[in-house]
Amino acid sequence: MSAIPATFRAYVAEKMEGADPVRVERGVREFRAADLPPGEVEIRVGWSSVNYKDGLATRVDGKVARIDPLIPGIDLAGTVVASDDPAFEVGAEVLAHGYELGVSRHGGFAEYQRVPAGWVVPLAPGLSPRDAMAIGTAGFTAAMSVVALEDRGLSPADGPVLVTGASGGVGGTALAILADRGYEVWAATGKPDEAARLTALGAVGILTRDEVTAEGRPLETERWAGAVDAVGGATLPYVLRSLRTGGAVAASGNAGGAKLETTVFPFILRGVGLLGMDSVNMLIARRRHLWDRLATDLRPRDLGRYITEVTLDTLDVALDGIVAGEARGRWIVRVGG
Repeated sequence: MSAIPATFRAYVAEKMEGADPVRVERGVREFRAADLPPGEVEIRVGWSSVNYKDGLATRVDGKVARIDPLIPGIDLAGTVVASDDPAFEVGAEVLAHGYELGVSRHGGFAEYQRVPAGWVVPLAPGLSPRDAMAIGTAGFTAAMSVVALEDRGLSPADGPVLVTGASGGVGGTALAILADRGYEVWAATGKPDEAARLTALGAVGILTRDEVTAEGRPLETERWAGAVDAVGGATLPYVLRSLRTGGAVAASGNAGGAKLETTVFPFILRGVGLLGMDSVNMLIARRRHLWDRLATDLRPRDLGRYITEVTLDTLDVALDGIVAGEARGRWIVRVGG
């Protein structure tokens, strides 16, 4: 029997097809437990976070939502209230993110959620649900990027590492993790007023957006031993053509655009690597292991310091702001009371 109340509060986005023009109506309303999909674990959601994909999911032109209406929120953390899987006891603190959550299955912007057991991650000791969402999908992607670069052989002795989109959630967390691991980290941002915060996170130097989006030669001076690119667009070609021989970039963003215009020269003349970061479909065993590391050796410095809290009722400003490129640090959503 379900432990979820018959109705609960949720932030819902629904496309108004009959409107002229077509629009998305969004906001908090009562949602029926009977309208949730099946799953082995029921969770009372305490916290979620705001990600670029969440902002797109509430827009007519966002091309993210696969069901309508949709409860957005690609991640959540909270407490198990019912479980058909013995691995998750009632009262256990857990999180879930990725897979279909907040895209083709209702997500974290709701007081309760029901998810498959194979998507659930037990919270490691030392991480509260709020901590987990202060890291969130963005921080998880940042950690995934750092691990991918190190698995390919990157070490602090190899030279400077560039992080683009450093003012946002992925970039800022990647910057902090890399700095704590002893790397010389440079931050690229389109927000000049963020320099002091990025320096506090560990950046030794700042590049402007113009510097990393200007057109250049097919190959430029070898500068970066590695990079984390959270922007895409015109930024990624710059990174590729300025990587050192054998360097690699972990790419996860498309806020700067989805088109990639580059040449083959960085790949065939310098042997650089372009590592795609897909945090959505990572196998659950690897996902749980990486979260364990986020509670220990990959835990970001100043966790929770550069955080803005919103609620379901004040979520609109964060969803609009992240799509408009106004993210500075992380927005997290206080869902529970």
